[in-house]
Amino acid sequence: MDQSVINFAVYEDSVEYIGMAKATLPDLTALTQSISGAGIAGNIEAVILGHYDAMTLGLSFRTTSEQAVKLSEPRRHTIDLRVAQQTEDTVAGEVKVQKIKHILVVVPKSDKGGSIAPAAPTDGSGEYAVRYWATYINGKKKREIDPLNFICYVNGVDYLDDVRKALGK
Repeated sequence: MDQSVINFAVYEDSVEYIGMAKATLPDLTALTQSISGAGIAGNIEAVILGHYDAMTLGLSFRTTSEQAVKLSEPRRHTIDLRVAQQTEDTVAGEVKVQKIKHILVVVPKSDKGGSIAPAAPTDGSGEYAVRYWATYINGKKKREIDPLNFICYVNGVDYLDDVRKALGK
């Protein structure tokens, strides 16, 4: 039984601890085409295989830090979100820790400085355009979305493999 995120840490390039943050993961929204015509009673949406709308990562920081400001550099950043998730094996009666890792390659698109007040966090935040997103559960790759390289890998299947072959990639 899934229970909760115990805690998580944000790193850049897998080595530099970025600090205390709250992350808002991207939404995966498939591209669609409306289909209508003879033989169809109305309209339907065709979901385009492995193609997604632009993705955004949100990071909110309690205070202004050198690492948070570094994420404003107008270049690609590799963000590593390491999550310890609590689950319970209800049959064995054991609480377990599940390792989740999100690797995202991002480019900054907005930076909100937050506010300054006595005895309060600044709550600055940034939004980052996502170029790549992979998710690992207990060390096993479960999802990899890489629009620039035509990769849409979910649970062991690369749904764009045939598309790459058809395009000679």
